[in-house]
Amino acid sequence: MQSELGRQWPWLSFGSLDHFAHMNITRFTFYILLAAFVCVVGCATRTSDPLAGWKCTGFGSPNKAIADDYQDYIQQQDMRGYAGPIQHFEDGTGQQAIEFEVFEHHKNASWRYVLIYDKENKRIQVIKYGYARYDS
Repeated sequence: MQSELGRQWPWLSFGSLDHFAHMNITRFTFYILLAAFVCVVGCATRTSDPLAGWKCTGFGSPNKAIADDYQDYIQQQDMRGYAGPIQHFEDGTGQQAIEFEVFEHHKNASWRYVLIYDKENKRIQVIKYGYARYDS
């Protein structure tokens, strides 16, 4: 039997098991809001630009050693599809970077790659980031 307080404010009914139903609704609402928050924050998180602070000096490669290296890298990785455009960057300390996008074969998707070179034009780092899907 429900108390007088429970009839006026059903969510405060102490004389029955109604408070368990209220707890379940509250818990359910909390979990739905938590899931929505995680989805929004997870989807809004962007990969930071690995070349932030670098200066773009143009398209293509500034020298043959770097051009040969990034072309060998693309072939060694067996990247099927179109790779391009090739952009060249410098960081002001003598390091250089090449950035390109690889469009996957038979997919509407691509990855961005950054190859970083030291002062002697030796590749010192590879960064794969920025997966993107495109509507057809």
